Amino acid sequence: MPISRGYRCSVELRTLQYFVAVAEELHFGRAATRLHMSQPPLSRAIKRLEADVGALLFTRAPTGVTLTPVGAVLLEEARALLDHAERVRVRVSAAAGRATITVGILGDGTDPGVARLAAAYRRTHPGVEIRVRDTDLTDPTCGLRAGLVDVALTRAPFDGTALTVRALRSDPVGVVLRADDPLARRDRLRLAELSDRRWFQFPQGTDPVWQSYWNGGTPREGPAVRAVQECLQAVLWNGTIGLAPLGHDLPAELAVVPLVDMPPSRVVAVWNEGDTNPLIRSFVEIATAAYRR
Repeated sequence: MPISRGYRCSVELRTLQYFVAVAEELHFGRAATRLHMSQPPLSRAIKRLEADVGALLFTRAPTGVTLTPVGAVLLEEARALLDHAERVRVRVSAAAGRATITVGILGDGTDPGVARLAAAYRRTHPGVEIRVRDTDLTDPTCGLRAGLVDVALTRAPFDGTALTVRALRSDPVGVVLRADDPLARRDRLRLAELSDRRWFQFPQGTDPVWQSYWNGGTPREGPAVRAVQECLQAVLWNGTIGLAPLGHDLPAELAVVPLVDMPPSRVVAVWNEGDTNPLIRSFVEIATAAYRR
């Protein structure tokens, strides 16, 4: 079985990550959601892997998939190979005198908590290279499941399967409206008063737990957006509405009205369950202190 070929190229390591996701979810749709990608390229990647291996890895059915005997062997080897690749990365970085940590940040890079965290982490770990990956609103784990980041600063709720989540702060939530909207003059609103409005949506395949929260727990109709600025422009140009944490500066043409029946949005640090990297542990502890101020 030509598993060793996957070790020589990051693209093929990523394919093994895709395979492991499908093998654990036993469903291409759920695996695609977990990986924050669409299903067709995931299916193509698995078919290419099956062609490389020379055997079927899954038995397909309308309700999901099951591992073939070959797939079960590859799952064990793939997990071991991915773990080994990560250990190699850490050891090589340490030997070269470079310790690195990649942090995913979801749309809130201007949050004062981020600035305090960055300053405190630099003081505590002056020799660590910190890489930052800004992500859009379609991936609440900021690439964590796909192995693109070590730890993420984001907002809950989302599917927390195989992840560890540490709450850092809770923010009240309001509805973003155009400033000339009659509802913008209100001191507070309830979700029921917004039932006839169009809401901005996230694209198909976005984590359903995340989508449901930002839709106020009810299916909505409206344009698909990926970034904060797209959300604001949808409100400005089309009168679309949507939810946002309170306390952020908005253009004068927009207003945010608190919602009295919407649970708060939690700022969280999240990392892969079982990850014992001491740099991540330190990051989370420093983040907890920085966001309490």
